[in-house]
Amino acid sequence: MIILGLILLILGAVLSVPVLWTIGIILIVVGAVLWILGSAGRQIGPRAHYW
Repeated sequence: MIILGLILLILGAVLSVPVLWTIGIILIVVGAVLWILGSAGRQIGPRAHYW
């Protein structure tokens, strides 16, 4: 999710599309929060692990 956010952020900056820029920032923030919660050993949703 973080990588997709970075790609959209770069595309939004290069193509001057503010919607892509905004979606990219949102995806980066959500991905970072999920990554931090997952690395802290907390259960996210119904699963404790994604594998």
